[in-house]
Amino acid sequence: MLEKPKLFLTLKEFWVTLFFLLFLLGVRLFILYGEYKEFKEKPFFYTDVQVLQAYEKWKGDEYYTILKLYSTTLDINFFSRTKVRAEEISPKIRLKLFPHDDMKFSDYLGTSFIFSKINEIYEPKESIKNELFEVVDKQHDSSMIANFYKAIFFATPLEKDLRMQVSSLGISHLIALSGFHLAILSTLLFFLLRLFYRPLQQKFFPYRFDVLDVGFMVLIILAWYVWFVDAPPSLIRSYMMMLMGWILLVLGVELLSFSFLVTVILLLLVIFPKLLLSLAFWFSVAGVFYIFLLLHYFSHINKYLMTLLISFGLFVLMLPIVHAVFSLTSSLQLYSPLLSLGFTFFYPLSIFCHLLDMGGIFDSYLQELFTLPAQTVAFQLGKIYLFVYLMLSFLSISSRWLFYLLLFIALIFALWLFILVL
Repeated sequence: MLEKPKLFLTLKEFWVTLFFLLFLLGVRLFILYGEYKEFKEKPFFYTDVQVLQAYEKWKGDEYYTILKLYSTTLDINFFSRTKVRAEEISPKIRLKLFPHDDMKFSDYLGTSFIFSKINEIYEPKESIKNELFEVVDKQHDSSMIANFYKAIFFATPLEKDLRMQVSSLGISHLIALSGFHLAILSTLLFFLLRLFYRPLQQKFFPYRFDVLDVGFMVLIILAWYVWFVDAPPSLIRSYMMMLMGWILLVLGVELLSFSFLVTVILLLLVIFPKLLLSLAFWFSVAGVFYIFLLLHYFSHINKYLMTLLISFGLFVLMLPIVHAVFSLTSSLQLYSPLLSLGFTFFYPLSIFCHLLDMGGIFDSYLQELFTLPAQTVAFQLGKIYLFVYLMLSFLSISSRWLFYLLLFIALIFALWLFILVL
């Protein structure tokens, strides 16, 4: 059997492409730095912003509302605060921003805090998204459950209590829209569209390849969906990988390669340089890297065993990465691999149930899941250990024994971590 050609025929081609993309990234960052300097020099800005999240905090008898915002005009994500109550804040407001001298370039690229004054609160406009929110809300008695479904369907922020429970369960990756969700949606769409398209293709244009045509239609629909849910970083990465994968599939080029992954990451950073400081983006990249690593050494095994291996292997391999950033460890996180497997069936089924106005069918089970008591402990992995773990991960690409060592270290860390909790 003939092997598919690689994305890069020689190592030299790979390194030339790599340095070219890094050069383009440097140019993009230089331009952004100029925008940052201009932003800081002005005493104030007027801008319309999208309110991503609004919640109240109390300090003694004083309260203030924390706002998580995005300005399309300035293309910046930031936090601010106001005395206006959270329930009075609409999805879109006009602000007067006051840039401060302490703002660093990294703050400008990431998510910083900027003082502001609300000039106008716009009346909420009727939109398809708001109507869909109402459709979901009406099918659930619990606002927490409705919030969960809106998060997995439309990438809305989670309420604080639900966010804490999701973190305790170790299923944040199931809630934040990512490649996992796109893979399920693309499979579902491909099956449904091909069911209707194939008879037409065979009757009217049998010379066309229905798999490619349906694949292209799926990509168009998913592109609209990514735009509709305001393009979260992990979803952008996933869609771009899917798009490039489809192009390379058409060209007959090998897909499951680390050079492909590196190329996609750098292309994304060139197009969206602010992803450099997106934690969600790098977590999703790490997840895909470890999936590629597992496939690299175990692709020969039965596909059902491979599914189990990826679910449990990814959970174990990601633990040191996650605990280098987040310190919370919960006994409930042991359910994470099983919940990840179950979510593959639950996600499309829940979509169909909501379309049939039967969205509340799983509410009692979800309510029980999101109120499970958990034993927790705080532990954060030091930066030096993270660095060593990442280096070992990269070196594992070319050495099976180093890969086994990586698995062993990750497994020992997992056992020690959960023994500590239990």
